[in-house]
Amino acid sequence: MTSLDKTPDGATTDAPVVNPEAAHDAVTAVDPRLLVREQGLKGYVSEFKRKLHAGDLGSIPVVIGLIIIAAIFQSLNSNFLSAENLSNIAVTMVATGMMAVGIIFVLLLGEIDLSVGSVSGVSGAIVAVLSVTHGMNEWLALLVALASGAAIGAVHGFFFARIGAPAFAVTLAGLLFWLGFMLQLLGENGTINLDGEGVVGQLTTYYFTDVAAAYGLAALAVAGFFLSSFLDNRRRAAAGVPSRPLADIVLRTAVLAVIAFAAAVMFNQYKGLPLALVLFLAVLVITDFVLRRTAYGRKIFALGGSVEASRRAGINVTAVRVSVFALAGFFAAVGGLFWASKIAAANQSAGAGDLLMNVIAAAVIGGTSLFGGRGRTWNALLGVMVIVSIQYGLALEGIATPIQYMITGGVLLATVVIDSITRKTQKTAGRA
Repeated sequence: MTSLDKTPDGATTDAPVVNPEAAHDAVTAVDPRLLVREQGLKGYVSEFKRKLHAGDLGSIPVVIGLIIIAAIFQSLNSNFLSAENLSNIAVTMVATGMMAVGIIFVLLLGEIDLSVGSVSGVSGAIVAVLSVTHGMNEWLALLVALASGAAIGAVHGFFFARIGAPAFAVTLAGLLFWLGFMLQLLGENGTINLDGEGVVGQLTTYYFTDVAAAYGLAALAVAGFFLSSFLDNRRRAAAGVPSRPLADIVLRTAVLAVIAFAAAVMFNQYKGLPLALVLFLAVLVITDFVLRRTAYGRKIFALGGSVEASRRAGINVTAVRVSVFALAGFFAAVGGLFWASKIAAANQSAGAGDLLMNVIAAAVIGGTSLFGGRGRTWNALLGVMVIVSIQYGLALEGIATPIQYMITGGVLLATVVIDSITRKTQKTAGRA
């Protein structure tokens, strides 16, 4: 049995099928847009069955998990779904979520960065020392902290990409080195209080109290989604490739509208729309665009699939790797500023404890593969919602911190196991 393979110049050649039995049993991937357009509701069912068989359910398990978590904790404590608790969850998850965005870039390469916790602590210490101890303008101190985070990440990337040291070892060394550097910066006192009304202080304390802000953001998100989907469909139709029917776009937009405006109502019942959440959503939109719509993003996915193939395709592997680790350091610094804002101080415990585990867990639980090549920055939002929701739900029930660690660790282990099984299923289905 033979199959047609394309050569680099576009010609086709007959190539033997290595495993004809596996090829016979492989699940043929059909563009869901084509299925829905031709079969309507039946197309949704057919595509869902194909994805289930191929182990490719995307974010569906995480969404179902969030619903189950909410239902369980709400049944145990009626305050779980209160406007105050949900608003607090939204603000608390931003720091970890920002750091998880950077980790997702690294995971897409199939690598890991263990230093993000310590780097986040360094950024908070830099802002505190420069703005409080030395009287520097807080905006300038903030920019120095962010630049320092990116520089630290670039240094890690250099040792990994240029020198060839394993990323695990490099960032583990970074974890220890930058932890010591942070302690050195903070000095003997170990704690520097920040101005709660300053730039950093208001990152997690400022709310847009006008009800129009939350509703306006919801309307903007819905309109942006519809317009983006509609224009993308027009481009696909013009190119002669499968596109979604208008009814499908309208349905998806309606679902988003319900979620967005329900969130707006909830925020307006408490203090209003949190600035922290607005900034987090803006970062997710921008980074998702970078990954999915730019040549740089495609290079990252290509490296996660095969480094050698990417090198032969002309991709500057070293430059991309260094830049990805620089991004991880930058977002670690951003997360560190949000943590410093939440406690209105920089102290020796910053970046310690379960922070690193939660950051990695947020990325993986949200749907990013540990094996590289699969994931989106929106996974950070879903994953961190799971983690923080569990933490707040257990705290409402008065569950001790050790038990919280055990439960979160169990959730992470289950996610990694599912990711491994999914990868094997996709290989069996001929999709890896």
